[in-house]
Amino acid sequence: MNIIIVGAGFTGVQLTKRLVNEGNKVTLIDNNGDVVHHASNILDCAVVTDDGNNLETLEAAGIAKADALVCVTESDEINMITCSLVDSVYPDVLKIARVRNYAYYANSKGVTKNHAETFAKNHRPLYGIDFMVHPDVEAAEAIVRAINHGAVTDVISFDNSDYELIRIPIEPKSKMDGIEVKNARTLTDKQFILVYVDSEDGTVLPSGDTILHAGDNVGILTDHDNIPTMLDLCGSRRKELKNVALVGAGKIGTIVAEQLMNQTKASEKKRLFNFAKKKVASNFIIVDSDENLANQASAKFPQAQVFCADFADESFIEEEKIDKCDLVICATHNHELNLVLTAYVESLGVEKTIALVSSSAFGDIARKLGVDVTVPIRDTVIDSIMSHLRGKSVTGVHTVSDGEMEILECDLPAESKICGKTLKEISSPGEYLVLLLRKHGQKSFEIPVGDTMLSAGDHLILIVDSENQKAIEKFIN
Repeated sequence: MNIIIVGAGFTGVQLTKRLVNEGNKVTLIDNNGDVVHHASNILDCAVVTDDGNNLETLEAAGIAKADALVCVTESDEINMITCSLVDSVYPDVLKIARVRNYAYYANSKGVTKNHAETFAKNHRPLYGIDFMVHPDVEAAEAIVRAINHGAVTDVISFDNSDYELIRIPIEPKSKMDGIEVKNARTLTDKQFILVYVDSEDGTVLPSGDTILHAGDNVGILTDHDNIPTMLDLCGSRRKELKNVALVGAGKIGTIVAEQLMNQTKASEKKRLFNFAKKKVASNFIIVDSDENLANQASAKFPQAQVFCADFADESFIEEEKIDKCDLVICATHNHELNLVLTAYVESLGVEKTIALVSSSAFGDIARKLGVDVTVPIRDTVIDSIMSHLRGKSVTGVHTVSDGEMEILECDLPAESKICGKTLKEISSPGEYLVLLLRKHGQKSFEIPVGDTMLSAGDHLILIVDSENQKAIEKFIN
């Protein structure tokens, strides 16, 4: 693809790296000379110093022949105006904008939802933006997914599927400690796939002879209901979360609280927080040092205990018995503070913690500090953007193991050379692994076997090395 990216901040640079590594032609534009100089030194692509919201600049960069425009500057307004400007002259270019103002995002969703019939016709997308990506929404949804599984692991869920990919550490003397992958199936009658092994030597797609060791992290694909069994095999246990503290009443914290307290089904609430025995107010605590945010949270969530306080204050922690909480979620916009706070409460005896961090680079640091789950906000944004840049056949992209591996969701196009072939005919051990398959016209997923034949329109979920573009192209071209 030929892609123009406006904004050479962290997200723009990391997105450019991934796209260039996959063989795409990328032009990066930013009006900050220092930022451009830094990007030029680390990127193998064209980097332009100029205003990205200038049509002449974009035309000089080749917007007329571009497949996509991605705007990720620090200004929502510039991102939106740039997309609108390009849409007015080059409507066929795919346009993606990152926005941080939730009002813009919510309004766009509300308009397209309430006027679906209008937008289903030959109507240009709202603001000229094909896809609007909101970092806070992406991060909040990732936090809620982790909570739904007891905050014991990173979780990737797939739409319309009961299967989930979970990352679990292997504890010493657990049933998985010291076993060969080919023998792991003998430990349970539950169906699962051991997808990847993350050790000190890196991340690999395991063979049958791969030996698992304590300290390794394994990615396991299984049905949602089988997760407790998988945790038990690895030496971890999911505890009922009765007392939960949420630090940060900003947009991310608010979305998390909304989903947990207002939008979750009653059966799910009972499973997560044991609401059948206690009222919500005795289980859920929200803390923010900003008085306005605390007051807003108090008005919005009357069933929760809301405090305007410094969460790092020892007297506050002792008085409110924060150290007795089953789960503490640190979701402030100060990502370094989130790491410090979660590590601190872990040292006090809090069993489960979730920290919002800036990128996956902090994931390994956080795990060494004892943090159970980290949600890298920048990586969730990049994954979301990448899922829209892989072509019409790709419906989702998820990175795992600090970006070393990539989970790809795609519909097999009719022109693909692998249509009509079985999995064993196209197998390539160590390069990729097909995890799930939904046959064209079917509603449910299945774990495929070697004799499973691929057909046009089949929906596939596979894991592949992030830099193995040839393997990726095999399934989407």
